[in-house]
Amino acid sequence: MSELVVVEFIERLRTIYTFMIIGYVLMSWLPNLRESFIGELLGKLVEPYLSVFRRIIPPIGGVLDLSPILAVFALQFVAAGLIAVITYFM
Repeated sequence: MSELVVVEFIERLRTIYTFMIIGYVLMSWLPNLRESFIGELLGKLVEPYLSVFRRIIPPIGGVLDLSPILAVFALQFVAAGLIAVITYFM
């Protein structure tokens, strides 16, 4: 029973953080939104994670940033791995 609770918790965290990344990326289209309270809060929560991937894939031409795509894929991969390990050992 506790296995199910842990798996659901990981899946919800993954979903919430994925939506936070998507929201933060969409806010970049309207720069004034990033200066709002929500924009700054999302920046504090998402930017440290995205900066890791920006070191791997710098923006193309200084404009097109593909790092959020890689960050979401990595998040999905790690969450699926955690769930697999938890379900295997529990």
